[in-house]
Amino acid sequence: MVDDVLHQPDEFARRLGIALTRTPLPGVPAQQKMSSGNRIWAPPADETPRQSAVLALLYPAPEGVALLFTLRPARLAHHGGQVSFPGGGKEENDTTLAQTALREAHEELGLDPAAVRILGALTWIYIASSRNLVYPFVGWIPQTPALRPNPSEVAEVLSVPLSILLDPATVDCCVREANGQEKTFPSYHIGPHHIWGATAMMTSELLEIVRRIETGG
Repeated sequence: MVDDVLHQPDEFARRLGIALTRTPLPGVPAQQKMSSGNRIWAPPADETPRQSAVLALLYPAPEGVALLFTLRPARLAHHGGQVSFPGGGKEENDTTLAQTALREAHEELGLDPAAVRILGALTWIYIASSRNLVYPFVGWIPQTPALRPNPSEVAEVLSVPLSILLDPATVDCCVREANGQEKTFPSYHIGPHHIWGATAMMTSELLEIVRRIETGG
């Protein structure tokens, strides 16, 4: 059972690394489970979107393997008050997008890039509001990470066991403002927080891959 392997961190990391190399990935169908109905899925032909990367960091926790999220300060101009993965735009000195994800996690959380093993990548996702093409990377660290959150970028660090995210009862909806209008979005309801938007869509694909581990896929 997948719940059993979530309490065997080394075996879980091994199986997940293999699963992330299998093609095709769950991709857009998995993302759609947590997307709004009127989403723009790809950039217009005449647009060159900014390349960005995020880190979905997994690690052992007392409740089983957990996934790290950050709560962005409400005062931020872009995505303020939202739960997200650490990440940001690719910079000139970044040789790869995986390096971008690790650098951003270091800047936001003080996470040592050398301590993280990249297991693989999820499907990219386009965010029309910020014109970003986001590439999610799945990272593994064999112990609870030592973090020094940057208060200018991180209001709170959330450690969420995968067992909770996999529970159908966690899936909910939330109402948020988008383009000046209130809209309803699918979300993962974690305590006082809702994980919605692109972060929820990327999480949905990761969870689908974790479910494949249960069946040996």
